[in-house]
Amino acid sequence: MNFQKNLQLKSFAEYKKAYQESIKDPETFWDSVADTFYWHKKWDKTLEWDFSTPEVKWFQGGKLNITENCLDRHLDTLGNKTAIIWEPNDPDEESRHITYRQLFVKVSHFANVLKNNGIKKGDRVCLYMPMIPELAIAMLACARIGAVHSIVFAGFSSTAIASRINDSNCKMLITANEVYRGTKKVNLKTICDEALQNTPSIETVIVYRRTVEPTPMTAGRDVFWFDELQKATKECPAEVMDAEDMLFILYTSGSTGKPKGMVHTTGGYMVGTTFTFQNVFQMDPDDIYWCTADIGWITGHSYIIYGPLAAGATTVMFEGVPSYPDYGRFWEICDKLNVTHFYTAPTAIRALAKQPLELVHQHNLTSLKVLGSVGEPINEEAWHWYNDNIGKSNCPIVDTWWQTETGGIMISPIAGITPTRPTFATLPLPGVQPILMDEKGNELELKAEKAEGRLAIKFPWPSMARTIYGNHERYKDVYFSAYPNKYFTGDGAYRDATGNYRITGRVDDVVIVSGHNLGTAPIENAINEHEAIVESAVVGFPHDIKGNALYAYVTLYNGISPNDTLTKEIKELVSKSIGAIAKPDKIQFVSGLPKTRSGKIMRRILRKIASKDVSNLGDTSTLLNPEIINKIISNSL
Repeated sequence: MNFQKNLQLKSFAEYKKAYQESIKDPETFWDSVADTFYWHKKWDKTLEWDFSTPEVKWFQGGKLNITENCLDRHLDTLGNKTAIIWEPNDPDEESRHITYRQLFVKVSHFANVLKNNGIKKGDRVCLYMPMIPELAIAMLACARIGAVHSIVFAGFSSTAIASRINDSNCKMLITANEVYRGTKKVNLKTICDEALQNTPSIETVIVYRRTVEPTPMTAGRDVFWFDELQKATKECPAEVMDAEDMLFILYTSGSTGKPKGMVHTTGGYMVGTTFTFQNVFQMDPDDIYWCTADIGWITGHSYIIYGPLAAGATTVMFEGVPSYPDYGRFWEICDKLNVTHFYTAPTAIRALAKQPLELVHQHNLTSLKVLGSVGEPINEEAWHWYNDNIGKSNCPIVDTWWQTETGGIMISPIAGITPTRPTFATLPLPGVQPILMDEKGNELELKAEKAEGRLAIKFPWPSMARTIYGNHERYKDVYFSAYPNKYFTGDGAYRDATGNYRITGRVDDVVIVSGHNLGTAPIENAINEHEAIVESAVVGFPHDIKGNALYAYVTLYNGISPNDTLTKEIKELVSKSIGAIAKPDKIQFVSGLPKTRSGKIMRRILRKIASKDVSNLGDTSTLLNPEIINKIISNSL
């Protein structure tokens, strides 16, 4: 097949043709995509894989550097185009517009700082930084010289930093002295100093001065970013990497509590993220793209930095929060920058939907072309609010399903090309082969009928994680042991008669009530339809007769008080939408739900509270709002 240089599919017919070819002959399909990038040496073998081991290798023998594809190759044609627009926390502070040529120079310059401080190919470097351009510069500088970056979200505790540094034996830590977050100023350096008491592998700490406040520095270990730039030259040739060389490690929560360091490699990740970015979002050359995630998460890696820059797009970085100085900040930025593509989390959408619509209406959102959601399944009420009030029913919503482990988007509408359906991630992207498995481990064949089961993937894709750092056995156990020769996503899914997928939630969010398997996501979706309710979380708890019963934690809009009528209406909604079997036995009204910094509701903790097992809730320091837990416990039913 002949791909256009920009890789974009332009019609539903093109999508169907590309999808069929990608299934029939995956290697030829991905060869044609990979051919559009710059390689020092073309690969000898497109794919070698064995899910039983599990070992996956893409583009073996290929030589490249991802930063040459994100920066160098654009200089002749896009050198003066804005690569990154940085919007600060404080709306009165000046924005920064960095062109591709400026970014290239800054990355090369800082890459030499890394080399001057003893960092070489294969070394691990931990980044604990706010959402400032220097975070993007530092991660790209690591990739420039073949160092492996491990980015830790700059809201995690010192314990979380130390555990990640020690797990991957990082040689350097890059941080900032302070960070602005709304009205709060957080001293990152103090948190790092606490972490560094127990991190013997760290030799150097580079500190970027985000504020003018005095910063305590440890002699012989700590150096300032700006001082180090004065000692470095500005030209740095890219290290030639093998396609399967490590690009980064990114830690994700483990069910056991110990984080998993997911390893992503260079060639396949680059090909997969760029291809999915260009197709899902369907960007035009002058578009302005904004993903509101933090670079500390996979969404930020893939769809703020690597995918957009490799595609030659203009990408927005935002330092602040959606509520400061008021809840209209997202819309103010969209208006100010003429944002065309807006990609955010359902958690943020629900929080913004709770606010007066005047905060939306006072800003001009006519520049918007495409809306996206990421991080969890979007409930129907939030989808419609987003569609009606932000997109004005003119913007396709790409409800993207993927994971840290997948590296890139797997199931999603292609904006304006393939059909959308509220709450559905819809169709798999070319090259992705999802399947549904029943309880006995049998594949539910794709027929013209509905099906529900556990979501697995039966064939490798380029951007998939290759292992868990230092623990390949755990990688095998977690992802490849549930079903022989298949990658198990951990998610349940529903597939309609036309092949559209809706993610129903984590499989551990399936509760067996009186012998019935009940996914909690559809129940939450039904509860959230109530006009008084912002969001909910449903978990199972032990029941003498049913085996398990359902416990619903419900957050109400401001100004609405819990009452018996509301409880009754919630149960009737669930009964009408799903069935009487799905009615929660207990409904607790709460002021908020415990969430990770990425917006994921910590149902593990809620299950323990519902089961009255609160003696060991595990590490709650990395939650966005740990204080909410005691409130929920004290009012539990």
